[in-house]
Amino acid sequence: MSTLITSQVVSKDETRLLLAVWDLGGLTTPIQKGKVLERIKRTKEKSSDYESSFESLKRAEAIAIVPGGKRYERISLLPEGIKLLGMGLNSSDFKFEAQIGAKTANALLEWFRQHANLASSSQTNGKVEKAAIMSYDKFKNLALEVYNRLNRDYNYDHLVPIYRIRREIGEKVSRLEFNNWMLEMQAGDVFQLLEGSVEDSALDKIEDSVMTKLGKLRCYAKRVDT
Repeated sequence: MSTLITSQVVSKDETRLLLAVWDLGGLTTPIQKGKVLERIKRTKEKSSDYESSFESLKRAEAIAIVPGGKRYERISLLPEGIKLLGMGLNSSDFKFEAQIGAKTANALLEWFRQHANLASSSQTNGKVEKAAIMSYDKFKNLALEVYNRLNRDYNYDHLVPIYRIRREIGEKVSRLEFNNWMLEMQAGDVFQLLEGSVEDSALDKIEDSVMTKLGKLRCYAKRVDT
C-alpha cells in the first residue's frame, strides 16, 4: 500500500498512520502497534496491508519501532514524523477515500488548531489573541514539538532556551500555566530544566525562563531521553 518515502513525497496511508500515532500520544510515549492499526484499518483491510507503510516510515526516521514481537511492537513518533505529517496533510493529493470516524476527524481538527496557532504566533512575535491550550497533555505535546523544531533549526545540541519555547507557544497558555506545566514535565521525566545564563543576560529573556518553587532559575530545557 505504500512506497518508500522520497524527498517531498508522503503517501496517503503513511499520512493517516502518522496522524494516528500523533493523536494517540506517540510523540511522548510509544503506542502499541495494534492500537494504531485499529485506528487506521478500513473495512476488509488486514494489518499486513500496512507493513510497508510502517517500514517506509521507519526507514525515513519518521517513527521508531520498539521490538517485542509483531503483537507487542510499540510505535513512537520522531521529529521527522511531525515534518512528514505536515507535508502529507498539506498535500493537494491527500484525501480520505472513505467515510472517517469522529476520532480521525477530531485528530485533524486538533492538528490544524495547534499548527495554525504556531503560524499565527510566529507572525505576531509570539502573541496570539487568546489561550488555546487547556490541558497539560496538549501542552506537553506542543512543547515537545516546539522543542524538537527549535533544536533542529537552531542546532541547540539538545539545550533549548526556555524563553524560546515560551515565546513560540505564545499566549496559548498563561505565564503561570507555562511555568507549572514545564515543571510538571520535569517531574514526569520528560524535560530536565537546567541552570545557566541566557545569551547577553537580557532581563526579558531571564523573565521568560522558569523559576522553580525554591526560587532557582532554570534557563534551558533538555529532553530526558536524549
